[in-house]
Amino acid sequence: MSDPTDPATEAFVAHRNLLFTVAYEMLGSAVDAEDVLQETWLRWVKVDLARVGDQRAYLVRITTRQSLNRLRAMQRRKETYVGQWLPEPLLTAPDVAEDVELAESVSMALMLVLETLSPTERAVFVLREVFEFDYDDIAAAVDKTPGAVRQIAHRARRHVDARRPRQAVPASVARAAVESLRRALETRDPQGLLDVLAPDVVLVSDGGGVKRAALRPVVGAEKVARFYLGGSSRVEAALTTEPTTVNGNPALAVRLDGELDGVMAIRVDDTRITGLYFVRNPEKLTHVRTETPLTLR
Repeated sequence: MSDPTDPATEAFVAHRNLLFTVAYEMLGSAVDAEDVLQETWLRWVKVDLARVGDQRAYLVRITTRQSLNRLRAMQRRKETYVGQWLPEPLLTAPDVAEDVELAESVSMALMLVLETLSPTERAVFVLREVFEFDYDDIAAAVDKTPGAVRQIAHRARRHVDARRPRQAVPASVARAAVESLRRALETRDPQGLLDVLAPDVVLVSDGGGVKRAALRPVVGAEKVARFYLGGSSRVEAALTTEPTTVNGNPALAVRLDGELDGVMAIRVDDTRITGLYFVRNPEKLTHVRTETPLTLR
């Protein structure tokens, strides 16, 4: 981006955080979202702005098309991925956590549900349900008729609603659950873990073939406790955890001898933990050191 006073540059910069959020929610990868934004910029500077009525919608249209291309390529990568694939975690500012709609839309739990949609379904759901674009704008972005987009949106919404997390709990309840988990992990207390984990808790861990991780989801409090305590008993390094906020939701940064080993995003229902999403793949930990700005507007 050359001249910061150039109208094309001004428009792109003004909407950059929105465009990144759109791309990230479609892809689940910050690295790929950044690449999409670069591709969006290269196409945007060639547009005749005099013929653009709504710059925001036009930019989102370009970003959506580039994200769809990238998403289809990513599907092939995921087919050969070692073990479970989790979205790339983002360190987020407190204002993201305070925005309930935004925090839910980028939560690990919902992002995993979005993984079960087709690329077009995911694009339509994100643009309609998260960002509230009208059907005509979405149709232009995904190259479908407005009528077809309505049908896709209905199908995607029904699919997501059947699988999406339950009602969000108060922040104080979530913090208490995270603190209980932190103490249990650091003291390697099996009963402490069982007390804070829901009976049907699900652990998904992503090592990318580089770090130790379960190749399939671990289901049930006792199995999850055994997985953690069994793994930590084989590690001689000092394990410490630090509360943080990832994707607008509670999380723990896990360190071994002071070095970041992974990030554990946490889903809380009622007062107990029902979901643990542990990202250890080093390639996915590049956006947990500095905050990433996200927005729905």
